[in-house]
Amino acid sequence: QVQLVESGGGLVQAGGSLRLSCAASGSIFKINDMGWYRQAPGKQRELVAGLTSGGSTNYADSVKGRFTISRDNAKNTVYLQMNSLKPEDTAVYYCNADVITRTFRAREVWGQGTLVTVSS
Repeated sequence: QVQLVESGGGLVQAGGSLRLSCAASGSIFKINDMGWYRQAPGKQRELVAGLTSGGSTNYADSVKGRFTISRDNAKNTVYLQMNSLKPEDTAVYYCNADVITRTFRAREVWGQGTLVTVSS
């Protein structure tokens, strides 16, 4: 089994910053792509930022220039630095990873989500 545990969510005023972390643990041989998604009330889940094992990144247009995704492969952890936050960034943020387990099975794993609330 592989687990993703997110942390770092909370309440922040517009213009502020938060840093989300997501640590993977369990039967991990290799982690390929990792990413952050979010789901606001009444909306579909959307990709916020993605990061391949080779270091390529992609961002939603709405967060470009404000959010930065990074990873620490030694710690099996991915981060999302969020700056200049806006009320429309309010959502539950989910971590996602494509994992190869120690039994060489491919698994897509999701975290439980962490709530980010941006007040105006």
